[in-house]
Amino acid sequence: MYYGPEFVAKAVREWITAVGARTAYIEPGSPWENGYCESFNSKLRDELLKGEIFYTLEEAKVLIEQWRRHYNTVRPHSSLGYRPPAPEVLLPASKLAPRPTLN
Repeated sequence: MYYGPEFVAKAVREWITAVGARTAYIEPGSPWENGYCESFNSKLRDELLKGEIFYTLEEAKVLIEQWRRHYNTVRPHSSLGYRPPAPEVLLPASKLAPRPTLN
């Protein structure tokens, strides 16, 4: 039996039709038919999840957030001409808000 998202989506659509129901969302917006969502999920799975073992929820949160920041600011994307989607901006210290002092 096949378990990929495209096979699951087909089975779900067939079941919905068989029971006489309708989906609440337009199919092109569904995860199994959204190329951007599928591409992201594939990258997350291949670049992070397959190579990590999370021992705590906190560890998973920290590592996933680090990966997300890298994905959105450093990692080159082929669809953008191998540039990052939102490179980090460096601000001079003079432009940053002053830190509150502890008394």
